[in-house]
Amino acid sequence: MRKIILIILDGLGDRPIEQYGGLTPLEYAFTPNMDRLAKNGICGLMDVMEGKTPESDEAHLTLFGYNLKKYYTGRGPIEALGVGMNLMRGDIALRANLASVDKNLIVIDRRAQRIRSTKEFVEAVNKMEIDGVKFFLKPGTEHRAVIVMRGENLNDKISDSDPHKVGVKVKKVRPLNESKNAKFTASVLNKFLAKSHEILNNLEINKKRIEKGLLPGNYFLTRGAGHFRPVPSFKRKYGMKACCIAGAGLYKGIGKLVGMSLINLPGATGSVRTDIRGKFIAAKKAIKKFDFVFVHVKGCDIFGHDGNFEGKRHFIEKIDKAMQVLLGIDVPIVITADHSTPCECKGHSNDPVPLLISGPGIRPDTVKNFGERYCKFGTLGKLKGKEFMKKIMEIA
Repeated sequence: MRKIILIILDGLGDRPIEQYGGLTPLEYAFTPNMDRLAKNGICGLMDVMEGKTPESDEAHLTLFGYNLKKYYTGRGPIEALGVGMNLMRGDIALRANLASVDKNLIVIDRRAQRIRSTKEFVEAVNKMEIDGVKFFLKPGTEHRAVIVMRGENLNDKISDSDPHKVGVKVKKVRPLNESKNAKFTASVLNKFLAKSHEILNNLEINKKRIEKGLLPGNYFLTRGAGHFRPVPSFKRKYGMKACCIAGAGLYKGIGKLVGMSLINLPGATGSVRTDIRGKFIAAKKAIKKFDFVFVHVKGCDIFGHDGNFEGKRHFIEKIDKAMQVLLGIDVPIVITADHSTPCECKGHSNDPVPLLISGPGIRPDTVKNFGERYCKFGTLGKLKGKEFMKKIMEIA
């Protein structure tokens, strides 16, 4: 069996932009290396979640061929695994944003102005205990953090405190069923969020931020509660020894969940400042030892969420320049996205994503450029996300 390098460019897909003459950021960007791969390979479009707007964790598991109804743990446990937290049976894990709220708990900024680190904020409330439940926290990438609840009688059927938009009040966590355990879990988490808000408001770092005219990081917006459950390993499923090269905790967590080896790079931050070239160099080295190398690059999604089409276009060009190190490698290279993040939406959409497979032994189609409108004419046609692994395994 041939080896495979899979590169997922998070949020790559977009919609036509008037300032670009009706082209998407990918189509408008100068991408000679990806165009070369497209010219020497086969292309198509992919409907990752078949009409549903994908979240990144669901999308990746779908692309890797895992049935969500059977194996999806919720996003919290995946994030927890990704930041190196050890989960025990019965633990409830949640993802969190360090946010800025006013005295009435109205959300001013869901990411506290994209604060660089949550480390000091997390340490201030870590290991708090309420009603017999202990709270463990760990920083994620930039404004993100992970919260793990450990104790008796916990249930993950609880709602988010994150309203997912600004200008509205933080949501009260509510049980999603009538069980005593769900009601207890929601009650304890609400107490923790209220207490931690009080502590965060009085942190010296927040007082200094306010003096500088910056927003305080004074509330943890929670979402994605779940409990850990094991899934069949990637090796068992496909017979391939696999590794994961990523910066953000979620994608490391997905790799860890399916049994991939994690390759940690100092410059892989999961932000727009990540060392893309370093990731591709690491992939080139890793393919000598592994059969399947999964590389995740986050930045396009961040610029899409910010509605910054110029930033997204420039980041795509940065990716393309870094991809020079992979040209000529004797291994199929697959490039796609987990979802589209159109700049006009400032969020995910169910628009199909471009897909290319290039490498030795692949008979090229007529597509000469890598872009949404070009890939639809490729021989791969329109693929479903759940068919993705089967298709690239056939080609390999």
